Amino acid sequence: MKCLQINGGKKLEGSIRVHGAKNGVLPLLSACVLVDGITVLHNCPRLSDVEVTVDILRYLGAKVTRNDDTLIVDASNIHRNNILEEYMKELRSSIIFLGALASRTGEACLYLPGGCEIGLRPIDLHLKGLKILGYRVYADGHNVCAVKNNVKGAEIVLPFPSVGATENIILASVLASGVTTIVNAAREPEIADLVLFLNKAGAKISGISTPTIIIEGVKSLHSTEHTVIPDRILATTLMSACAITGGNVELTDVCISHVMPTLPAFEEMGCRIKAEENTISIKAPPRLKRVKKIETMAYPGFPTDCQAPVMSALSVAKGTSIVKETIFENRYKHIEQLNLFGTDICVNDRIAVVNGVKNIHSADVRCTDLRGGAAVVIAGLKAEGTSTVRDIYHIDRGYESIENQLSMLGADVKRMYDEKEQQTKKSKQ
Repeated sequence: MKCLQINGGKKLEGSIRVHGAKNGVLPLLSACVLVDGITVLHNCPRLSDVEVTVDILRYLGAKVTRNDDTLIVDASNIHRNNILEEYMKELRSSIIFLGALASRTGEACLYLPGGCEIGLRPIDLHLKGLKILGYRVYADGHNVCAVKNNVKGAEIVLPFPSVGATENIILASVLASGVTTIVNAAREPEIADLVLFLNKAGAKISGISTPTIIIEGVKSLHSTEHTVIPDRILATTLMSACAITGGNVELTDVCISHVMPTLPAFEEMGCRIKAEENTISIKAPPRLKRVKKIETMAYPGFPTDCQAPVMSALSVAKGTSIVKETIFENRYKHIEQLNLFGTDICVNDRIAVVNGVKNIHSADVRCTDLRGGAAVVIAGLKAEGTSTVRDIYHIDRGYESIENQLSMLGADVKRMYDEKEQQTKKSKQ
C-alpha cells in the first residue's frame, strides 16, 4: 500500500498537458466489443480503471496492446459473455458492458458493479431501456443478465438524463434493427465522443450533444481509429490546485467548451482566466474570494465530479460559500477529511456551508473516493507542513500519476510506501 506525502505552501506555476478523459475512454473501450475488427484509441491515460477495463476485454477474448497512450483492441474473437465478480467490483461503469456484450454475443451476465461509494447509482434505467428494446433482463444471484430476443428499435424516455443509461442504451441499440430514439438523453461531452467514435465505425447516430439521440440500427461495425477527448474533470482539478496555492498555471490540450461550466466559479473566486484555442491559463489572487453558490447539475451544468476539488479551494477563500449537491446523495464524505486540515465546512442534507479560513495546517488524511481524494490532495498543497494522504488507490482510478503532474508545476509531492498502514496490518495478523 502506498501513500502521498505533501509538503505544502508552494505555488503551482508552469504549463501542463491535460490527459485523456477517464469518463470518456471507459465507454469507448466497452464499445470496442461491438467492433468486428481492430480499434485504435489514442490519448488513453494510464489509470487503474482503464487497466481493469482492458482486463475485462482480454477476459472476453479481445487482444489488447498498449503503445504509450495508444490502445489497440482487436475484438474479432470475443468468445465469453460473462464478466466475473473480481472485475465488476472494481468498476461501477463496467455495467455499460451489459448492452454491448448482449448485443454482440446474444446474451450477457455481469456481476453487479462496484466502485466509489458516493451514493446510490441505480441501474434500473439501464435495465428498463434494454427491456424496451426487446432484451430479456433478469437477475441470477448476484448477476444481472440480458438476452437478445426480438430486439428492435424503440422510443425510450429517460426520467433523468443518466449518463450510464444513455451510454448503455446506445451500445445496446446500435446493431438493432429499426430506429431507436432516446428522449431526455444525457448530453455530457463523453457521450458525444462515444457517438463520434461509433459513427466512425459505421454506426448511424444523430442528435449528438442534444437531449434527443436517434440511432438507426446497422448490421455491423468496422475497424476504426479515434482520439479520446481531454479530461475536463482533470482540468478543473488542476485549476483548483492552482487556485488554492495562489499559482499561475497554463493547461494545454483542453477542450474549452467542456470546461466552461466551471470557469465562472473560478472567476468569482478572483482568478484571472484566459481561454483560447485549446489552452486555458489561470492566475490566482493572493487569497481567493467566496463563491455565492455552486449547484451540481447534469451537463451543461456544474459537474458533480468537480464539486469536491473546487470545494477544497473554497475552504480557504475569504467569506462563506454554499455548495449544493443534487446528483449523488453521499458525495460529501471528503468533508470530514478536509476538516482535519482545519477547514470549517458543515453539512445539512445536500447543502455544504464552506466558511473560508485564512490558513490550514498539515494533516494525516485518507481518500474517501476518487474526487474526494483529489480534494484532500489539493488541501495538502496549501497546508503548512507535511501532510500524508492514504488510500490513494482511489485517486489512481482517475488521475495518471497525480504526484508527477503536480510536481511538474512545482509542488512537493512524493509517492511512498505507507509504513503506518503496513504496521497496522502486521499488528492485526
